[in-house]
Amino acid sequence: MYMLRCADGSLYTGVTTNLQRRLAEHNGERAGGARYTRCRRPVALIWQESGHDRCSAQRREVALKRLSRERKLALLRGC
Repeated sequence: MYMLRCADGSLYTGVTTNLQRRLAEHNGERAGGARYTRCRRPVALIWQESGHDRCSAQRREVALKRLSRERKLALLRGC
């Protein structure tokens, strides 16, 4: 699980097994990356969570994506 802050201030949430590779893809340093982040580069890692298997990580991702921006920012602050 990870969350990125894009250059336009928007937030992007995703799941990966290799965070460094995925961050390089999002920033255009490697092939790949999400279409959403391609036009919002550079992106910066602002939050990560580990310890999930693939299934629980995807469920957590859906739950995070349903949160409002304010609730996501509160999560980042640890509230």
